[in-house]
Formats: sequence, structure tokens, C-alpha cells
Amino acid sequence: MTRPRVGMTVMKARGDLGHLGTHLDEIERLGADTAELPFYDLDLVVGGKLVAGRMRVLEQACSGRSLAYTVHGPHPANFFDETFRSARHFEVMQACLEAAAAVGAVHYVVHTGFCRKTSAEALGDAYLRQRDWLHRAGDLARPLGIMVCVENVFDWEWGKLDTASPSRLAREIAAIGHGNVCATLDFGHALLESGFRGGDLLAEVTALAPVARHLHIHDNFGRPDDIYMYTDGERLAYGHGDLHLPVGWGSVPWDDILARCTFPAAPVLNIELDLRYWHAAQECVAATRALAERMRHG
Repeated sequence: MTRPRVGMTVMKARGDLGHLGTHLDEIERLGADTAELPFYDLDLVVGGKLVAGRMRVLEQACSGRSLAYTVHGPHPANFFDETFRSARHFEVMQACLEAAAAVGAVHYVVHTGFCRKTSAEALGDAYLRQRDWLHRAGDLARPLGIMVCVENVFDWEWGKLDTASPSRLAREIAAIGHGNVCATLDFGHALLESGFRGGDLLAEVTALAPVARHLHIHDNFGRPDDIYMYTDGERLAYGHGDLHLPVGWGSVPWDDILARCTFPAAPVLNIELDLRYWHAAQECVAATRALAERMRHG
């Protein structure tokens, strides 16, 4: 398949896999091509090992559908972390990759590394560690037919964390140099990072787009969640934080991005829509499909 595919994260599937099939039915009815399985909250892995009974339920729910699958791995996976935990992160990733392969998933999303603000020397060492471990992940993924898609994140503690900008992540993907390791370009995260730190959003996403086979689609206003808020409705009113809004509700400059960026062939545009806005899921799928039709490919 050479055309872009539109997908949706199964946001409603939390813990109780008994309802996963119903949620996948809904994503099929919305007209998505792919579904992203939230392995960070499906209780498939216990202490680094797959649970056979849970896997049977997962496979049954996923089988016989028109959907292809992608997977979002656990958020704590972090190869900038202390070295004594690297093997533990990798053990969980290996189990999740095996589970992803069991349902025929084509992409496995993992966040790029993050750490407390530190010296340039320590940060450089963290990048070297991450390159090594992600190359190993690519070696695991290759025989499974899975692409490991490394996602740009942002400093969600607003001044306390180091993590790769999209352009730095592009350089890291090149340095890893593995055919099964590419990028996930999260446009909402990129806007939050540039909104907080400054910099040229379009230059950043343009740098990462050519190696981003996986795209996370959602909207926000690029404003840090840095003042007291009592409810999520208040965050929406102020436009603060990682809101995961429908396309067009925020200030991601979609037209400018499409005019500037060149993407790989057949990317997955996966919608990450907060449950609060699920009432707008159909319009979000339509808007994302329209984005996909306008994309340029290298």
C-alpha cells in the first residue's frame, strides 16, 4: 500500500480487554484504516512477561477485521534513564513487540528519551545509550516485520526536562541508522515544545517529516500547562497543555505544515483524540483524511 492510512488510538480500551472488540467496532464504523492499541494500559505484560490468557483475548478481539494495527508502547520506556534500568526497559519492550507481532502490528511507537536538566556531557552520553538500545530494538523488530517509531515528546514539566526536539530526533534516527527504526512525528508535541522554548516550528517538523512513517494527529494551542487549573474544562477554556483536541480546534498550522513537509510513502496518520472530545471523532477522521490526501511524499 502506497497511500497514507488514517488511524485512531483505541482510547476507550483501558484494562478490561472484554470491551476491546466493541471499541474496535466503533473505529471501523468511523472509517479508519488502522487502530492504535494502547499497550501502556491493556495489562498484557506483568513483570516483563506476557500473560497468555490476556494475549488470547487480545488476538480474538483483533482478528477478522478490515483494520491494520499499530501499537503504542508503555510511556516509561526511556533509554536516557539510569543505566541499571536499561535492561528492564528493554525487557518490557521485547515483550510488547512480541505481543504486537501476534496481532500483525506494523508500527510500534516508543517515546524518545527524557531526563532531568543536566550537563551537555551527561546528555551526550544519554543519547549514545539510546542509540545503542534503539538499534537493538530494531534488531528485535526486523524479523517481526515491525517498524520501531520513535516519538518526539516535550518538556511537560516546563523547564525541568531535556528531550530531543524534532530536528534533533531526526539526527538521532540518522545516527541509529537501522532500517527498522524511524520516527513518529507528533505535531501537537512539537507545537508545545516550540511554544514553550521558542524556535521555528515549521523548520522543526520539516526536519523530522522525511523519516516519520508514523504521525500522531491532534491539536492544541502550544501553551504550557503552567498555572493552576481545577478541571480539564478550564484547561480547554484557557487552551493550556497537551489537550489532544480534534484537528482544527487548536492552532497547529496544518496548511503550512503540508506546504513545507515531505513525508515517506504510506505513512500512518494516527488520531490521538481525548475521550472528552470523542463526540467529534467522525469530523476528526474526515479532517485527517483531508490532510492525508494533500500530503507530499518523497
